[in-house]
Amino acid sequence: MSALQIENLSVSYGRNTVVKNVNIDVKEGESFALVGESGSGKSTILKAIAGLAQEWTGRINLLGTALQPGRRLAGFAQQCQMVFQDPYGSLHPRKTVDTVLREPLVIHGLPDRNERVQDALAMVGLDKRFQFRFPHQLSGGQRQRVAIARALMLEPKVMLLDEPTSALDVSVQAEILNLLKRLRQEQGLTYLMVTHNLPVVSFMCDRMAIMKNGEIVETAPANALHSGAFHDPYAQHLYAASGGTGNNSQAS
Repeated sequence: MSALQIENLSVSYGRNTVVKNVNIDVKEGESFALVGESGSGKSTILKAIAGLAQEWTGRINLLGTALQPGRRLAGFAQQCQMVFQDPYGSLHPRKTVDTVLREPLVIHGLPDRNERVQDALAMVGLDKRFQFRFPHQLSGGQRQRVAIARALMLEPKVMLLDEPTSALDVSVQAEILNLLKRLRQEQGLTYLMVTHNLPVVSFMCDRMAIMKNGEIVETAPANALHSGAFHDPYAQHLYAASGGTGNNSQAS
């Protein structure tokens, strides 16, 4: 069964169309990557799904429910969450970790909030000591763990990952990728991940769509990164520019 179906999606900012007639079908439990250079429209697709880009046409179906431009149904947050690229900008600087993680529980009227907060921290590898710290008291990797925990508070089935490690030091990128891979297996999550890093795709994903100038030029299994079995010239160019291999995985 499909977790996310996108048909003929076009997204505009004013008169500028940045995504053009995109079609994607992500199966439940799959990890699917959107790959391409900066400005190719990858993150805009995530924003359209999340309701952050409101001028779009086409069809987006999430877990059997059709989404509408400019608004999200009440249950959307319990089905789908997004982890942003910059852990420094995605957490409120004046709110403690506890407040950040409790907020979705309060909004949705869920009980046992302290227990849920501590469970979420443990799930991402942080102990109780971090519960009442502020973002400036955390490292970049710890902030991204908190952002991931916040995304998991409502137990969504689909996660939108917008370059989740690119703003982190190389030394902690592998830790976050390993965490995301483990959580996908343990929680039965579906991932739609934006990245420009082909080794990350090789490690994290089952399939990928390669984008150029707002369009998908090729969809391929991630193991094509091991053989270079791409047909589109631009996809071949990206493969060659990455060193011609997806074997340099970021994690172990």
